[in-house]
Amino acid sequence: MKINNSHHFFLLAGFGTISCLTNPTDGFSSSVSAGASSSRVRPAWTSERRRRVGTTTRTATALRDSAENDPIDNTQRLETLAKIANEALSSHGTEIFKPFHARVAVIPPSNDDDDDDYDVPRQFRRLGLIASEPVSKADQTIAAIPFYDSDGSGLALAPHLATKVVYKDVLPEGYDGWTGDIGLLAMLLLNEMARLHVDAATGDASPKGVSDLPRRKPPVQSLMNAYVAALPSHREMSELHPLLWNEEEQEILQSSSTKKIYRLLDDVDDDAAWLEETLWNADRRTFPETVSLRIRSPDGTDDDDDDDWIEERPCFSPEGFRYAVALVRSRSFFVDGSLRLLPFLDFANHGDFDSYEISGGGIGTLWGSAKGAFLKSGKALNVGEEVEISYGPKGPAEYLLDHGFVPGMCRCSPRGGSAITAELTFEVDDGDRFRDDKLDVLEYETYDLAPMDPSQSFDVVGGVGSTGAPDPAMIQFLRLVKLGGRDAFLLESIFRKEVWGFMSEPVSEENERDVVMGVIDACEKALEDMEGED
Repeated sequence: MKINNSHHFFLLAGFGTISCLTNPTDGFSSSVSAGASSSRVRPAWTSERRRRVGTTTRTATALRDSAENDPIDNTQRLETLAKIANEALSSHGTEIFKPFHARVAVIPPSNDDDDDDYDVPRQFRRLGLIASEPVSKADQTIAAIPFYDSDGSGLALAPHLATKVVYKDVLPEGYDGWTGDIGLLAMLLLNEMARLHVDAATGDASPKGVSDLPRRKPPVQSLMNAYVAALPSHREMSELHPLLWNEEEQEILQSSSTKKIYRLLDDVDDDAAWLEETLWNADRRTFPETVSLRIRSPDGTDDDDDDDWIEERPCFSPEGFRYAVALVRSRSFFVDGSLRLLPFLDFANHGDFDSYEISGGGIGTLWGSAKGAFLKSGKALNVGEEVEISYGPKGPAEYLLDHGFVPGMCRCSPRGGSAITAELTFEVDDGDRFRDDKLDVLEYETYDLAPMDPSQSFDVVGGVGSTGAPDPAMIQFLRLVKLGGRDAFLLESIFRKEVWGFMSEPVSEENERDVVMGVIDACEKALEDMEGED
């Protein structure tokens, strides 16, 4: 699982971050974040306005408070879910995985004396993966899953399957929500939950959603059903993920980070409102607001209530969409040019050291080679030892918004770990007299063949663990943004193919000074924004 209870971490993602940057003894560095910031214009969200429209958050709080009556103890629940997942893997895993040398297990809290209150992933029970066979060396493949991108007949989910397969006859052509690929994956996940709907009174299957898509062989669908059942419940996510925290906690996070949760909530709520008004309300028989899932242990009996229960989850509703977006943000991977959900591989927990990110590549099958994803071990493992992966080079604010925790490697503390970060955004000014020339340069130049946008966001790192050097990519972009005056001759068409390369080196003393002042001004503005929050 990628979610961990870490409410106290949001303070790490804010004030101290910019303080490191503005202290010249700390130094700073940066890395470009995934994607550029949006150029969309939104009304400013005050805390009071968010409260007035925050009914879905209040619903989450109410559901969480009512959980005291839930007869399923968390440990018992996790053990049951692990049994369900492993039974499916044992019975049908070879149908799709090439290979899967791991088992889903309940990972106990760590007793390591070196762990402190900030090492949240180690402080409580959660699901994870453990090695089912000895791993002799690092870089050994633990699990591999093919994509089946054309029709979604496998387990892996990709955004295009929403628009091209599952919701092809439901969504308007060219649908592009504010939540982008994350929202499309969330809609796929809601559909998989709806397909598992049962009559709450009888426990009999009563599938909802687009129940016949994607079409899968029965063994593969059994794996998907087990995976969906084992996902964290809405109640658990209400405790563990910032998108479902209560209003007070979200307000603290909003005022203590340069990565604003209200912007994300706006995107989620706007998409949900449009989907509800345009699609869901028009066909509640297909798109119910809630679904009931029967969770039953494979070794349970009809008389064993602890191993057989009905679990209600919000589905095609604003709260259900936010729940699904939280799941997708915490469990998705960017592999082979697309954001993806990779069932069962995503049970692997994050490890700061001796761990690899999920990677893409070719997988041998009976029909040749297919594209897929690989989970590889970062070290040798004995049977029963936990398999950990890296969730990637993100800053603490991004880790918190994505996964609900901040790993030790992102902490700025006397005990070590990397520096904390802030997100800063720079763009070519609309009023720049050379704007068109600069946009031509950015359109010509590429990162991995993707045209650069005129607005770019960077994670700026400072404090303990930082190198003290700014990220060359950020400085290169800012040199172009600040190019002007006597240096503007470099924007002449004769230099168009070379000018981006020129920006990797200092252009002039004046340009370099403007770049440094641009970073300082951005830091001061970020501090002012946080201090100005209600």
